Amino acid sequence: MEASWRQVAGGRGRARGRATATPSSGNGVHLRGAGGGREKGSVCAAGPGLSLGGAAAPAAAGTSARCSPAGSEAPQTSVAGELMSQKKFEEIKKANQAAAKRIVEEHFSSSSEEEGDEDFEGKRGKIVANTFITYTTQTDGDVRELERTKQYVNEAFQAGAMTCLICIGSVKRNHAVWSCSGCFCVFHTPCIQKWAKDSQFLVSSLTDEDFGKRDYPWPCPKCRFEYKRSDTPSRYYCYCGKVEDPPLDPWLVPHSCGQVCERDFKPSCGHKCLLLCHPGPCPPCPKMVTTTCYCKKAKPVPRRCSAKEWSCQLPCGRKLLCGQHKCENPCHAGSCPPCPRVSRQKCVCGKRVAERSCASPLWHCDLICGKTLPCGNHTCEQVCHVGACGDCPRSGKRFCPCQKSKFSLPCTEDVPTCGDSCDKVLECGIHRCSQRCHRGPCETCRQEVEKHCRCGKHTKRMPCHKPYLCETKCVKMRDCQKHQCRRKCCPGNCPPCDQNCGRTLGCRNHKCPSVCHRGSCYPCPETVDVKCHCGNTKVTVPCGRERTTRPPKCKEQCSRPPTCHHTSQEKHRCHFGSCPPCRQPCQKVLEKCGHLCPAPCHDQALIKQTGRHQPTGPWEQPSEPAFIQTALPCPPCQVPIPVECLGNHEVSPIPCHAVGPYSCKRVCGRTLNCQNHTCMKECHKVTETDSCTGKKKAGPECLRCEEGCSKSRPSGCPHPCVLPCHPGECPPCAQMLRIKCHCKITSLYVECRKITTADVSEKNLLSCCKNQCPKELPCGHRCKEMCHPGECPFNCNQKVKLRCPCKRIKKEVQCNKVRGNQISIDCDTTCKEMKQKASELKEAEAKAALEEEKRRQQAELEAFENRLKGRRKKNRKRDEVAVELTLWQKYKYYLFPLCAIVVVVFAWYIAQAMD
Repeated sequence: MEASWRQVAGGRGRARGRATATPSSGNGVHLRGAGGGREKGSVCAAGPGLSLGGAAAPAAAGTSARCSPAGSEAPQTSVAGELMSQKKFEEIKKANQAAAKRIVEEHFSSSSEEEGDEDFEGKRGKIVANTFITYTTQTDGDVRELERTKQYVNEAFQAGAMTCLICIGSVKRNHAVWSCSGCFCVFHTPCIQKWAKDSQFLVSSLTDEDFGKRDYPWPCPKCRFEYKRSDTPSRYYCYCGKVEDPPLDPWLVPHSCGQVCERDFKPSCGHKCLLLCHPGPCPPCPKMVTTTCYCKKAKPVPRRCSAKEWSCQLPCGRKLLCGQHKCENPCHAGSCPPCPRVSRQKCVCGKRVAERSCASPLWHCDLICGKTLPCGNHTCEQVCHVGACGDCPRSGKRFCPCQKSKFSLPCTEDVPTCGDSCDKVLECGIHRCSQRCHRGPCETCRQEVEKHCRCGKHTKRMPCHKPYLCETKCVKMRDCQKHQCRRKCCPGNCPPCDQNCGRTLGCRNHKCPSVCHRGSCYPCPETVDVKCHCGNTKVTVPCGRERTTRPPKCKEQCSRPPTCHHTSQEKHRCHFGSCPPCRQPCQKVLEKCGHLCPAPCHDQALIKQTGRHQPTGPWEQPSEPAFIQTALPCPPCQVPIPVECLGNHEVSPIPCHAVGPYSCKRVCGRTLNCQNHTCMKECHKVTETDSCTGKKKAGPECLRCEEGCSKSRPSGCPHPCVLPCHPGECPPCAQMLRIKCHCKITSLYVECRKITTADVSEKNLLSCCKNQCPKELPCGHRCKEMCHPGECPFNCNQKVKLRCPCKRIKKEVQCNKVRGNQISIDCDTTCKEMKQKASELKEAEAKAALEEEKRRQQAELEAFENRLKGRRKKNRKRDEVAVELTLWQKYKYYLFPLCAIVVVVFAWYIAQAMD
């Protein structure tokens, strides 16, 4: 069916689709077009609204819909085109999502698709470990009890191991499955539903008169465990039954919900399974419980709940049923066995004594009791019995043989016949005995009757006691609905078919061994081992799956003989097909050098075949390249041989096949004849001239030095060597050198070799101008020394005048002694007297000056008072107004803040007292 976005009315292409009008609920018209271009003609809609592509376009109030010309349809068709494009986009989006979902389902559909990857092995190990981790934490890592469950979990991942026995198909990850609770075999849910329905139909059709009204069970196809009709699976659940339709998760066991199983252990102990949702049976309970032994004599010890019943191996000691002996068996479960001892015991009648097992003290002998009955005429005819013999069976009222008359006779007399007809029903069940009352059985019925045969098809007159069977064979079909009954004179209850079914089973290898039946045959009970190439590793699969099951991965080493010249091939695992190419070293002896070939084995190298038929034209399809296996020659020897280069610079490892003179590409580096430079040519052959220094001296093949002398000059000589590059020392420099004297005033001309070869003292003499040093000493006098280097010596001997502290005494001394504070002049007594007189004179002058100052101040005071006497009358009123201030006037500005603080404190105190 073509997609809806392809179903375009009125043709293809833009502006070619015709709009189709469909009535809308808003009294408008829905226009649906395939193109967004302008259409020919116009569409006039009668109604208050116009809707394009299902979107309502209400018209303005008070206006009517008008017929638009062809030029006004462009906005309408463009809107319709946008809606159609959006619809196409949504449909394509849904189709892409469905394709992506289908690809994901195919990728995770089967465990066989992941079986070959090495990463899958590690992934499966992690999933199995996570499934068992809650159990192993309880058992301290002991996994011995998990072997059976682990086998089912591994089969869930193994290719072909999970097979539906009904359809003989693989059970994939995305299939809905059902697991039997008896044998834990996994079936497809549709297959088991059909199986249950067919089984119930067959049973009810054969045995149920009210067909389909009784609830018949249906069996598991493998273990025949019976389920009720209500147990028929109708939905897909995980193994533990918690989650319906468990999601597909590659990090969980297939068809598992990933939650804790929590199914009750079998046998029930009150605990629940700790594994994650898993296939197969739950392992034994790992919980620790404290229990005692069977006989309750030992102290309780902690044990696994699955093995909580244990024996202390001490004698049981319980009293046996015989009541005399005790049980001597070791501590055991259940009731004690019968007493094994033998003792002499009497029978119940006490006539015989025999050795018998102590476990059965009551026994009966084969003798008749023989005790006299209460009547005194007869004896008990019962075999050895317990208790009283009872009354005589001939006492009391007795009936005649025909049970019609009753007589009261002594036990010694027999009951007579009554003379009436017997009238007992004969063996035929129809007629009665016509003889008179008699003892013993009645005779056979001899009346002739019209008898029907057993099948009811024929009649015949014959004696009543003889059966009548006709020779007609039953043509009804037996329960298998394949074969006729063929039994003579069948009454209709045809027996089940006793022939073999013989139909080919779903495995296509065997025929059904069961008795002929209706419906589908049970799955083939046979299993087939799918083996690896060597046969050491195998996987057991249902019969019929061996053709589609991938052989298991074998961990054994491949045992095939090598196909190359090696004595043994590389170790690799067992496999089908040809062995991989040999990767061992060739190790053949090379002819030229005698080394061993280190290359990988090349006895069976794949080489593209050449010289094949070439296509004659472009109409011929080019054939695929063909490869042939052939032995290749050994490659050139690559063993490194140490070889010295031409210039004897280095010894490098050279491949054996390329050994010979070579240049290391370095600079030659040999010392030239000038003894200053080295040969700059690339490494080359050199003819040795001297055996002692041949490795350093340049040969005739080296370069010639053409440079000037570049040796370092003596310190202070700025002139270059006038000779070309030469060996040895340069000659002394004879040029004149201009230098300054020590005082930096006079220029001197000295030979360069004198100044460069002189020592410090000689250099000082050469740099001296023989004049007085112009430098000034710290004392201010000129240096008296001749031109000299460094600082001037402080030894000034010029005379200077030195005075005492009062400046009266004066002497002339040397300058250097004055600067060194070696000489000082002190005042004498005359100086002291003159000094005292001078001080007294200063005091008298100071006293006179002080008295003069006091007089001046007194005169100024008097003059001021005189000026004030004329103004007293004017200032008298002011003097009367001036009054001394009171304490309140002086301190009122300080009292106001103080009073305010007191009032606030008092108010706060009153408020606290009220609270």
